[in-house]
Amino acid sequence: MFGQGKSKELNILVLRDADVIAESVRSALAGAAPEERPGLERAVALIEQAAAASDADLRIRWVHERLAAAGYEGPADSVEAIKVLRGAVPGLSLLSAVRLSKEAAAHRP
Repeated sequence: MFGQGKSKELNILVLRDADVIAESVRSALAGAAPEERPGLERAVALIEQAAAASDADLRIRWVHERLAAAGYEGPADSVEAIKVLRGAVPGLSLLSAVRLSKEAAAHRP
């Protein structure tokens, strides 16, 4: 999801393969038995909803997931949160951690 360029700043690369997954589920839906259709229709709807998320939404979720995985429950833009993010992602620059944490704090899920 991320990498570093020459400037040592975080370059976010958001990978999206929901469209491929949705097409696979739609294909399964086309040949599904009547009792399988409701579950597959719900799966398609959920996949389409996930595919509609913006890049910012995905970055924000990523930050909150890293903080939660580390057991951190405070504000996403605190000094401690930035330390947690940098500890969870070796090589994450201070500038990138601050930018990500500020974005995440502004849009608490």
